[in-house]
Amino acid sequence: MALVVICGQPCSGKSTAAACLAEALQEVESKPTVRIVNESSFHLNRNESYANMPAEKNLRGVLRSEVDRSLSRDNIIIVDSLNSIKGYRYELWCLARAAGTRYCVVHCDVEESYCRQWNEERRNRSEPAYDDKIFDDLVRRFERPDSRNRWDSPLFELLPSRDGIVKSSAAIVDAVTYLTKKVDSKTRDVKVLQPTIATQSARVTQANSLYEIDRATLEVMNMIIEAQSLAMGGPLNGVSLGPGLPSIDISRPIGLPELRKLRRTFIKLTGQSSLSGPPPPSDADSAKRMFVDYLNRELGNG
Repeated sequence: MALVVICGQPCSGKSTAAACLAEALQEVESKPTVRIVNESSFHLNRNESYANMPAEKNLRGVLRSEVDRSLSRDNIIIVDSLNSIKGYRYELWCLARAAGTRYCVVHCDVEESYCRQWNEERRNRSEPAYDDKIFDDLVRRFERPDSRNRWDSPLFELLPSRDGIVKSSAAIVDAVTYLTKKVDSKTRDVKVLQPTIATQSARVTQANSLYEIDRATLEVMNMIIEAQSLAMGGPLNGVSLGPGLPSIDISRPIGLPELRKLRRTFIKLTGQSSLSGPPPPSDADSAKRMFVDYLNRELGNG
């Protein structure tokens, strides 16, 4: 039904805005299904997630994959994150277009001094807060949304430091109206993005497959780590992944860095082979089976 991108500086009130918007949407007559996607959904620590570029890139990938999986014409997805890079907002806009849904951006426009003060107050209350170095870096790299860009339009501006954030805030009321208004052939003030043939095929054959591969390989890797932890350095007699799936026989301890490297290589090889051969697996069990075969082969057990 719609994708809402919340953006703003760190500690600018984005999560409060997302919660108020979700609550306001639940009070309209149609009562749409609303879901908020954010870092806490995946138990991600904000300082670790923004500690360096690879970690930040991984965070954006996790959120993007979850948005891509969740988007449909029957629900409203609110992405509650910094969403500070215009290129990333464009990627989210493309997901909305591929799903054929409405799209809008809600910007929490707050002066840096207020954000810094609110971050410090959170730290004093022992609540999740940004380290000063990470905070400064995020503020420096923030790219303000511009309503002239299609991926930043329509743009609803909140001014938390001046007006606060409540359900009755003008920007939230306007966003709710935009997201829930019934459209017909005469409607001009609400834009429903239309997927192209290219985006539709990519969504089916690539995005879903890559999501399943990413999720399945991560699950296998976590099961190996857990099994090794339980074995306390002793030999493993096979890591069982469940009924109908092959087991992994490990004759030596495997560190997390090596597992991550093998996983990255497998995902890369799978994507490359799909360009000239059969498509990658689109379900979790097939992806796990392929990954286990790859691991057993690379580790000398298959």
